[in-house]
Amino acid sequence: MARHGLHRSTRFRSGPRRTAMVIGVVGGLVVAGIVATMMPLLASDDLSIWAVADTTATAVSQDGDTAAKTTLATCPTRCDGNLRGGREAVIEFAVTSVPAAAANVRATLRVYSWQQFAATVTAHASPLSAREARPALASSGAVLDSITGVSRGVNEWDISALVTGNGTWTVALAQGGLDSRIYWASVDHRNPDLRPSLMISYDLGARPSPVTTTRSAPPPTASPTTATQRPSPTIAPSRTATPSASGAVPSGKCGYVSDKLVPSCGAWWGMYSPAGSADGWDHGKAVTDVEAQVGRKFDIVHRYHDFSNVGSNGAFPDAYETQQMREGRLMFFAWESRNFSAGTTLKWSDVYGGRQDATIDAVAGRIRAAAVPVFLGFDHEPEDEPAKGSDADFVRAWRYVHERFAKAGATNAVWVWTMMGWSGHHSRYAGLYPGDQYVDWVAYDPYNFHVCTGSTVWKSPSTTVGGFYDWLDDNGIGAGKPRMLAEFGTNFNSADPGAKQRWFQEFPAALKAHPKIRAAIYFNSPGVTSRTATCDMTMNHDASAVAGFAQAGQEPYLRQPTRGSR
Repeated sequence: MARHGLHRSTRFRSGPRRTAMVIGVVGGLVVAGIVATMMPLLASDDLSIWAVADTTATAVSQDGDTAAKTTLATCPTRCDGNLRGGREAVIEFAVTSVPAAAANVRATLRVYSWQQFAATVTAHASPLSAREARPALASSGAVLDSITGVSRGVNEWDISALVTGNGTWTVALAQGGLDSRIYWASVDHRNPDLRPSLMISYDLGARPSPVTTTRSAPPPTASPTTATQRPSPTIAPSRTATPSASGAVPSGKCGYVSDKLVPSCGAWWGMYSPAGSADGWDHGKAVTDVEAQVGRKFDIVHRYHDFSNVGSNGAFPDAYETQQMREGRLMFFAWESRNFSAGTTLKWSDVYGGRQDATIDAVAGRIRAAAVPVFLGFDHEPEDEPAKGSDADFVRAWRYVHERFAKAGATNAVWVWTMMGWSGHHSRYAGLYPGDQYVDWVAYDPYNFHVCTGSTVWKSPSTTVGGFYDWLDDNGIGAGKPRMLAEFGTNFNSADPGAKQRWFQEFPAALKAHPKIRAAIYFNSPGVTSRTATCDMTMNHDASAVAGFAQAGQEPYLRQPTRGSR
């Protein structure tokens, strides 16, 4: 049976138990005085079963360990110009909770795609192991169902012919009609709502007892291929409850992430860790080295990019970021209207005047092709960029870039408006705000510089993050939006060697006291400061600082219970 894919993402949960009395329709002559007593058939609660394993079957050696990626892939034999590039998504389910008395078992496979494609995708029984790193493609088993057209969101296949009850069932998706890869969310994706799942429904109760008639029609039963699916609540992709306008999931439902990347509880823990010439500009190692020091993966990796549209500076996501996304990290691209290598700065009028359209469209295309939600900021801290134009110019340029992304279909960009948050600029922030429809997160960059900038004041974590937080509350800029510390940091105190360690240890409590902050990213670089005997803003400048930061990162508030938790 062929049909179009379904554009919806659903939270699966048990519905109310419904009872249907099945009445035998008796036609013709009936022996007088004999009445059949019919037992009810009860419609069961729907079962939602997550996949236990999945992998991409492929002959392409560069695919690596496909059993441990956040995406699955499908592609026909000729794939992206490769005559041996075929890929199939192989998914395994362990069904254990279907009662022995179940009748009319109906099974629906649900797999999430980030984009819409004009492709036919067929589900078939598979002899392959979904637990292998890269199984070779094999002859397909029985065809179960097809969709003609992949929708953005959850796509469904009726695999009732395969799943007849309890057992281990393996299904594969094969693609035709489009010779480019389609990526699907895997069991390793951080958002549980995007992982492959199986919806099973069935009827419970005794079958009708025999009736003594000369002619009778059988009681109606639903066939596996024509059963009407019981509706489940329809929600926006990656949400598990009715969201607010900010994209947040209501409190009390921990472990979920909205389509605007808002965790339902706690806050993301992130890192900016720059690469350098000494390590060959290895932006991946720059992050994993720090992760090894602190004993966990970061939820967010922050990188800065320019408008050159070449190399790792401008052609992003680059290979390092692509790998980090595959490994389940969220990316935050801070996109600056500059050319880092040339040392030149654009004007915002260059952006909204159309002179950068080719670059904007190229970046939008790569973001769209990343096929996962990513944080994106245009010109962080614009209040410190007088050479680029006026505040109104910044707003016009922001909206222009946002609109070109929307036109290009790069709807997986989550827009982060990042300000310094300095009190000296408070009067300008209303004029720098592009508007709620153009902003998903409100971010700022608080620091405890201490003596690095000539101050003698040591600011606690709560004082450091609290000033602009309170100002936003008082002035209503971005009201209802989640907040982010796009950069934060602290110096050490040469007069108190344990002060930096304690500052980190106290930081989770400061976040809890400011619950609108849903992400905090450490800026692990000297930045505008210089390393001296009394100034070092890096997190890992000594062992005690690393120990304090590592302890903060183990705080449950910063370890959401998603598959991507660290």
